[in-house]
Amino acid sequence: MGNICSISISVDHPISSCWNRTTEHANYLRKLPENLVALETACERLGELRNDVKRKVDIAEREQMQRLDQVQGWFSRVENLETQVSQLIEDGTKDIEKKCLDGCCPRRCSTRYKLGKRVAGKMKEVDTLISQGPLDLVADRLPSPRVGERPSEATVGMNSRLGMVWSSLDEEQVGIIGLYGLGGVGKTTLLTHINNAFTKRTHDFDFVIWATVSKNVNLENIQDDIWKKIGFCDDKWNSKSRDEKATSIWRVLSEKRFVLLLDDLWERLNLLDVGVPLQNKKNKIVFTTRSEEVCAQMEADKKIKVDCLTRTESWDLFRMKLGEDTLNFHPDIPKLAQVVAQECCGLPLVLTTMGRAMACKKTPQEWKYAIEVLQSSASKFPGMGDKVFPLLKYSYDCLPTEVVRSCFLYCSLYPEAFKIPKLDLIKRWFCEGFLDEFDDMKRAENQGYNIIGTLIHACLLEETGVDYHIKLHDVIRDMALWIACETGKEQDKFLVQVRSGLTEAPEVARWMGPKRISLASNQIEKLTGSPDCPNLLTLFLQRNNLKMISNSFFQFMPNLRVLDLSNNSITELPQGISNLVSLQYLNLANAKIKELPIELKNLDKLKCLMLYNMPQLSSIPEQLISSLSMLQVINMFNCGISDGVVLKDSLLSDDNEALVEEMESLKYLHDLCVTITSASVFKRLLSSNKLRSCISGLCLWNFNGSSSLNLTSLSNVERLCNLYIANCGSLEDLESDWAWEGKETTESNYLNSKVSSHNSFHSLGTLGVGGCSRLKDLTWLVFAPNLKVLAISMCDQMQEVIGISKCAESAGNGENLSPFAKLQVLELTDLPQLKSIFWNALPFIHLNTIYVRDCPLLKKLPLSANSAKGNRIVIVGQNKWWKEVEWEDEATQNVFLPSFASVAE
Repeated sequence: MGNICSISISVDHPISSCWNRTTEHANYLRKLPENLVALETACERLGELRNDVKRKVDIAEREQMQRLDQVQGWFSRVENLETQVSQLIEDGTKDIEKKCLDGCCPRRCSTRYKLGKRVAGKMKEVDTLISQGPLDLVADRLPSPRVGERPSEATVGMNSRLGMVWSSLDEEQVGIIGLYGLGGVGKTTLLTHINNAFTKRTHDFDFVIWATVSKNVNLENIQDDIWKKIGFCDDKWNSKSRDEKATSIWRVLSEKRFVLLLDDLWERLNLLDVGVPLQNKKNKIVFTTRSEEVCAQMEADKKIKVDCLTRTESWDLFRMKLGEDTLNFHPDIPKLAQVVAQECCGLPLVLTTMGRAMACKKTPQEWKYAIEVLQSSASKFPGMGDKVFPLLKYSYDCLPTEVVRSCFLYCSLYPEAFKIPKLDLIKRWFCEGFLDEFDDMKRAENQGYNIIGTLIHACLLEETGVDYHIKLHDVIRDMALWIACETGKEQDKFLVQVRSGLTEAPEVARWMGPKRISLASNQIEKLTGSPDCPNLLTLFLQRNNLKMISNSFFQFMPNLRVLDLSNNSITELPQGISNLVSLQYLNLANAKIKELPIELKNLDKLKCLMLYNMPQLSSIPEQLISSLSMLQVINMFNCGISDGVVLKDSLLSDDNEALVEEMESLKYLHDLCVTITSASVFKRLLSSNKLRSCISGLCLWNFNGSSSLNLTSLSNVERLCNLYIANCGSLEDLESDWAWEGKETTESNYLNSKVSSHNSFHSLGTLGVGGCSRLKDLTWLVFAPNLKVLAISMCDQMQEVIGISKCAESAGNGENLSPFAKLQVLELTDLPQLKSIFWNALPFIHLNTIYVRDCPLLKKLPLSANSAKGNRIVIVGQNKWWKEVEWEDEATQNVFLPSFASVAE
């Protein structure tokens, strides 16, 4: 029995496992209703979680982030499971309802068992998806696209401007481009078009970045704009210092090619402080600014001025904003609408504002009223005083000093589109006390030119034609008057009624308050009464029909400094002018006065006396000029010369050398312009070191009896800017003692020498030669390197302007001689023998106008395809002459054919 083996087997685990499985299977049948409710509840919890995650994803996507792939996969699984659960609950509910009706049978138990098992499985899937649900990170920030298109609206005139900038971007040596121009001219619109062009054109740049700078520069905002394009602006970025941000930007951009578009610069922006690398011109920076000076400060490789729209473009834009319904509502409206569009002077901001304002005006009367408002007080037009002018005023507010601001507002006293002579404007500023850094005109001129430059660079003034003149854009002038007359301080109050059709001066009561009054360009014939003007400093009365000024008119103007009576019909000045004891500037130009009154002696503060183009003026009382001891400027151009005839007792004739002596006695005289009709007076004038140093303008009139005139005596008159030689019928030759540096003066070495600075006309800017019938050439002009205007007329024997025989033995050696380097205007009239201006083509970098009339033998112009490259030359002449012009080659002809403008035969 001891060999029996005992085996013990435990049945607890198998029995338990079997029992659990049996219980689980039983529950599929028994607890189906409860499990369906549990499944539905779990699915609702899953739906709530899905909604929470969905909200997080929506917020992230609104911030330009992209949902993670695993989040998108989870959403898809949840959606599929919800569909399955919904169907399963519907099937389970139906099964339970059937059991209640049919009782229980084996077949039904089998179906119900399977259904219960599926419910249990889905409950596990729901629990799994809930546990896998993303709660924190649901999206990643997307890398920005290389170029982001910016919103823009339809405009006109952009294609040519865009083409100009795009071609500059293609230039290898151009890394920085400055776009400058008036406020409202469309600089930001152009920059937007440049940005959007990158989305449509093939390019090699990794990034095209836009950043707005604006008046109050915030470097960190600019850095954020850049980083949004090249990185991720997360909490880590925001916590960095400005220097750390600059370093991060530098590291990324140093390894990439990029275009940086900076909008609205008001001052120099240090790009290194931002983190922008500058060492590679393959990268491009384009910025907009209202100031040309900012272009220089930013060291722009190219400056492009954004000009106003042309007349056609202006009409197209205005029409677009106005709408065809309004334009066609009444047959009179199109013509009136064109007048309104012209009043906008090509400024897109104004065209848009006015177009929208007029879109609801559908009667001719409303349009006529709008024109009247625009022409009299533009600030009262809807949108101008509250939107346009305040925007433009930013440029005024940013001017560096109160003096510069006052000088700018002063320009609004002149009529619209008036060409204001720079030097005359500076003289007025000086006499007004604006240029108070210096006591004398000589040094104040430099300050005045600096202010003009500042205003031009700020795009508040424009140079026009020859750069002796400036003008205000009409809308800028309206803005200046709005500042001075409506928003300015008391000391800036102006009364300006220019070109207003006045036949009488404003009523006396209106004269008391303003400090500056301009009634220029009206039809006022009389000035009577005694207006009380204790504050009046400036009075512009030029270009009226003034024939009479009463003696008492100037009685109560004790502080008047500047008086302009030019271009009137007055034949005499009232004795009461002696009351103007503070007067410093008096302009009588183009008046019909025969004699200056002795009462002018009382004006002992007078600094500028303008007497030019006074044909009847033949007498100045003795000791009058010398008594005006503070005089610094005298202009007596063309006094006593009427219709080309010299009056017997002309001011500077042989009989009037005493006047020269009086001028010589003036201690402060700085600027002298005179017409001389006598060789002896000419000699006397130049023999005076005092007067010689003052001459800025000289007209030699009717010098006869000599066949030649040696100009060497004028070559070192340092201030000589304007020279006229007229009606010298016996004059055959204008000589100059040729002087060359480092070589003997011979024809054979002429072309390869430099003009001596000791014997040249460096200051000469304008030369007019007329009525010199025997004069053959003006070869001496090679000694006038800065000549800007050359006008030659009625010289019957002139064959060459620059004579080849005087310059060299052969034309082939003339390559090193290039006269007229600064010439801007060339006028040739009634020259029947003229054949040549110069024998070779010249670059003409600054030339803008060539005027030719009645020069039948002039067949060839000194032009080539490269002449005035980039600068449009207008050639004005008669059609018959133009058809016979001979061109150097076909390329030259193609360049200049579109430049022609015809005049009547």
